Amino acid sequence: MKTTRYFREQVMTKRPYLEYSWISSVLARPEYRVVEPNGRVRHWAYVEEMGRYLRVVTLEDGETVHNAFPDRRYRGTERP
Repeated sequence: MKTTRYFREQVMTKRPYLEYSWISSVLARPEYRVVEPNGRVRHWAYVEEMGRYLRVVTLEDGETVHNAFPDRRYRGTERP
């Protein structure tokens, strides 16, 4: 999995409970996906082990992970 320096040094330090397998799963089968105006791509999917939706943000290539976090506002049936 390709990641940014920010992801490795900041995100995983703040959120050590995140598992790379969850992030891979979200990228492989997102329930919803949005391209931001800056080109970054947001992916959402429900992660059973967390009991929440996980948002994974990638760079423009759709592969390089830049951020990941449980999205408390996303419910699956509504769109952000």
